[in-house]
Amino acid sequence: MTTRNPEEYVHGHSSREALRLSDQANTLSSLLHHDTVYPPGSLVLEAGCGVGAQTGILASRNTDLGIVSVDISNASLCQARNAGKAGRWENVSFARADLFELPFPDEVFDHVFICFVLEHLRNPPAALTSVRRVLKQGGTLTVIEGDHGSAFFYPESLHANECIRCLEELQKEMGGNPRIGRELFPLLSSAGFRDVHVSPRQVYVDGSRPDLACGFTRQTFTAMIEGVRDEVNRRGKMSPEDFDQGIRDLLRAAEPEGVFCYTFFKAVCVK
Repeated sequence: MTTRNPEEYVHGHSSREALRLSDQANTLSSLLHHDTVYPPGSLVLEAGCGVGAQTGILASRNTDLGIVSVDISNASLCQARNAGKAGRWENVSFARADLFELPFPDEVFDHVFICFVLEHLRNPPAALTSVRRVLKQGGTLTVIEGDHGSAFFYPESLHANECIRCLEELQKEMGGNPRIGRELFPLLSSAGFRDVHVSPRQVYVDGSRPDLACGFTRQTFTAMIEGVRDEVNRRGKMSPEDFDQGIRDLLRAAEPEGVFCYTFFKAVCVK
């Protein structure tokens, strides 16, 4: 059975990355999660909780149900548990689990939630088969993924585009799919789910939205690209000078005269 190695996370497990994930979750909370609400009394599995960046949002929007959040990385789970204690997420329990070999009985969860996980897996269909097993008949699966091919910005920059391409290459070399968002409908349909509904959630940032320019363009997307600088340079994919120019150009898109767009895809389906 194919598993996900915690080291096969292209963005790494630094404290800086944990902060970026938290910034991303908070910045995109309304866009991605205004409709992530489950019936009271439900039991929800969050598969691949990471450092708990999305867990706190789930817990705050769904106080009258139980959430079981699992991840394969002990380091990430430690950070998630600490965040849970600080945030008093009393309806959340954490456990270490392999997404491909979930240690739960068949059809035990009312709903399953997966966010920014499938893009890092070598075998997403197998992961979907695994979560489908533990989901009750008639229960729902929610999946949220990004698509790096959807990023565009002004002023245009060949260096910035090359930086993004390098991140995509690294992720592919590690077995992931940086453009999996556009594939959610066929993925979920092929995995046997029904009533698959995918909605694009576009982040649009211009000079009239300084909060998004800071929270998303700077602290989420550009920080994500900048985080692979050392690995890109180590593998000789770009010169340090060209990469740094690309980062400066991405940051220009966060200035008052700049524009930045990116599309996430949210899918909800039924077993």
